[in-house]
Amino acid sequence: MALVYVLEDDQNISEIEKYALTASAYQVEVFASAADFYRAIEQERPDLIILDIMLPDADGYEIIRKLRADALTAEVPVLMVTAKTAEIDKVRGLDLGADDYLTKPFGIMELISRVKALLRRAAPRETTTLLKAGRIAMDDERHKVMAAGTPVELTFKEYGLLKLLLGNAGKAVSREEILNEVWGTDFEGESRTLDMHIRTLRKKLGEEGERIRTLRNVGYVIEP
Repeated sequence: MALVYVLEDDQNISEIEKYALTASAYQVEVFASAADFYRAIEQERPDLIILDIMLPDADGYEIIRKLRADALTAEVPVLMVTAKTAEIDKVRGLDLGADDYLTKPFGIMELISRVKALLRRAAPRETTTLLKAGRIAMDDERHKVMAAGTPVELTFKEYGLLKLLLGNAGKAVSREEILNEVWGTDFEGESRTLDMHIRTLRKKLGEEGERIRTLRNVGYVIEP
């Protein structure tokens, strides 16, 4: 039974979330404050986190940043819930490491569907921890990237994007597959976000960034 932590200060919403998740056979713990949430994580690592971005005692974006910086929670799926509808707010949360988002108000069926999808994607599967293409090297176990012998600092999404391309070196990866695997959501702004991330990733990789080629009307490929 998957353990889900819900950080939500609105009691009406948290009660609905808990009821829906419990009815779907998930174990649920609800927290109204970031302090209680952090204490619980120290005791037990959840399988998924549902995080309200607008909290009275903490910045939800900063919570995402801390979760991704901690080895204990770096890979825990995070579903952010926000009342903000601006594209930039959603992009910010996704770039910091959130895996998906829901905009308030949302339907219970959509909530459960997204939770199931995130847990499915997070299920353990055999992967190669060392990935290479030319002079680009990724040590996934240590979460490190080198380009021509120089360490490269990447954001959470840039790292996921490069990992997907390296895992399919020499093969075309469609835009749809990238958006599904790296972002996991379908709001229309992500297409532009993908192009932006490709540009910044190429720049950070220096000359090796030229290995990432655009396949018009298809997607991208990294030359091995």
